[in-house]
Amino acid sequence: MIAVLFFIIGIIVLLFLITVSIYNRLIRLRNNREQAFADIDVQLKQRHDLIPQLVDTVKGYMGHERGVLTEITEARSNAMKATTINEKIAAEGRLSTALDGLKVSVEAYPDLKASQNFMDLQNEIADIENKLAAARRFFNSATKELNVAIEVFPSNLIAILFNFKRETMFELGEQRVSAEQPPKIQF
Repeated sequence: MIAVLFFIIGIIVLLFLITVSIYNRLIRLRNNREQAFADIDVQLKQRHDLIPQLVDTVKGYMGHERGVLTEITEARSNAMKATTINEKIAAEGRLSTALDGLKVSVEAYPDLKASQNFMDLQNEIADIENKLAAARRFFNSATKELNVAIEVFPSNLIAILFNFKRETMFELGEQRVSAEQPPKIQF
């Protein structure tokens, strides 16, 4: 009788320890994802700080291209106002699209492309975009790891019990169409 009681208590303690272990793993994974997004936020802040400089540099050359500059300014403003991770993902997608529109417009201004200030800003933005791409990859990896843990057995039972939800990735959105196109090489 006492052996059965110890066995039952042992099973309950074991189940409790497994539950605590799985819960702590889910918390670690969620915190890793949030840390990964904080790294993205640092790069986005630098990107947001450079955009006004880029716009001011381009304004002198592109007097009649105000629509492109206005779109970039509005997209930057919306990106800075976004508060949740999902809002930031959407707003940054719009900002990236607006910056791509600027790159296309700049092609018509050879003097601008030769300007040292513009070249320095372009290089800084390219560097930040590369760092941002690396931070997004890390964020998506952390998100994938969390989502897998939430969906697989037995951690899915603990995830449901403690209201863990599947999280969204940082995707290209509207840029996916152009990213899937092969680059055009011109000589």
